[in-house]
Amino acid sequence: MKFESVNVFGQPLTPCSATPVTGFYRDCCCNTGDEDKGMHTVCVKLTKEFLAFSKAAGNDLSTPREEFHFPGLKPGDQWCLCAGRWLEAYKNDCAPKVVLESTHEETLAIIPLTLLKEFAF
Repeated sequence: MKFESVNVFGQPLTPCSATPVTGFYRDCCCNTGDEDKGMHTVCVKLTKEFLAFSKAAGNDLSTPREEFHFPGLKPGDQWCLCAGRWLEAYKNDCAPKVVLESTHEETLAIIPLTLLKEFAF
């Protein structure tokens, strides 16, 4: 079941990215629901440092995967990131900036709003 599309401010969730298409549901938004075990709820502006960190942590987001229709991501792209991965990146000094209006309110179960605001894009 998909949860209500609400951002961290309690307002309607705005799209994160259509190019590349992002979101657990590939609906351009960081929507989440019962099926989204990774909680892909944080809309971020990707950086070279974060992409390198993610690759080293076992999730290569920069290499295209044609079999999954995945173009590969580059610095400057916006992407719905797992809340836990963002927090891990924060603890390793490479957290990307966050687009708060496009970040789902469910993120607040893992990351405090005050911390997200420090990284607002």
